[in-house]
Amino acid sequence: MLEIRRWPTELRAGIVGTGFMGRIHARAARLTGARLAGVAGSTAERARQAGQLLGADRVFDTAEDLIESGLIDVVHICTPNHLHAPLTLKALDAGLAVICEKPLATDARTAALMAGRAEEAGLLGAVPFVYRFHPMVREARARMADIGRASLIQGSYLQDWLLEPTDDNWRVDPELGGPGRAIGDIGTHWCDLAEFVTGDRIARVSAQTAVVVTDRATNSPVLTEDVATVQFTTASGALGSVNVSQVAPGRKNRLVLEVSGTSGSLAFDQEDPERLWLGDRAGSHTLVRDPVTLSEAARRYSPLPAGHAQGYHDCFDAFVADSYAAIRGEYRDGLPTFEDGARAAVITDAILDSARTGEWVPC
Repeated sequence: MLEIRRWPTELRAGIVGTGFMGRIHARAARLTGARLAGVAGSTAERARQAGQLLGADRVFDTAEDLIESGLIDVVHICTPNHLHAPLTLKALDAGLAVICEKPLATDARTAALMAGRAEEAGLLGAVPFVYRFHPMVREARARMADIGRASLIQGSYLQDWLLEPTDDNWRVDPELGGPGRAIGDIGTHWCDLAEFVTGDRIARVSAQTAVVVTDRATNSPVLTEDVATVQFTTASGALGSVNVSQVAPGRKNRLVLEVSGTSGSLAFDQEDPERLWLGDRAGSHTLVRDPVTLSEAARRYSPLPAGHAQGYHDCFDAFVADSYAAIRGEYRDGLPTFEDGARAAVITDAILDSARTGEWVPC
């Protein structure tokens, strides 16, 4: 249980990290009603530029200065992965709630430490597994009981942003991004979504990984995987598989989850988030997002009338809103916490171990 304490009516948010994700977090914080009290970046100059762009009250020279300022209630950690743990632990020690980008840490032991520290401190720790907040994902979760016992869980998460040798990013470097890149960066999203929708846990995995682009502009040779394929079994006995790639030409952000049950099936495609495919022996149909016909669980995340498309921004806004509600003691079902981030790290480590040893590995 989170500590019951008196939080200000207007939460003071601090953003650490000035890249794409930092901007996404800052926007969501403001829309949720927080005050953007401070920003810090990898350099003072980048922080200054971001502060002007985002309209922050104050710019801090370092993340540590922001955390220790006494001017922040909740800090958003949007840095390269290797900084997640030290900055999060420092923020928790300072009594701040923390929203930390995934992966929570670059190894399972450290992620578990972070989750334990947040629980001990009675402070919210949340991880943006934001695909949970698509209304049709909530609808899929609500309809699992209608399709019977899951027998097969399958899907993929495909991107192409690292397809060319000239495409490079800090995530490619294991010292900055961690030992698992495609798995840690996007595979964790799929695994979290599969467990969230089905309510079933991945119990053991058999994986293969490969480097496709062997030399990149600033990191040669490449040591982290471009693609991965994973077979798994779940605690309930379902079989599953997922393919993950950051070098799939033409695929921009295609996360697909399909679940076959003993009496029906369902499928969700993140690039077509307004629809949920439903099937049974008699046929199939597509359910379109409409607050009038959705389950109560999905309707809560469907503020727009049917025909007005919702997307990634809406998911992120809902995630931050639920996180801020939890900070004040109002926990909302489905909020991904540090416990979920630690769970994702366990799965990542198991997949990497399996790819290295060629064995089935429990998780």
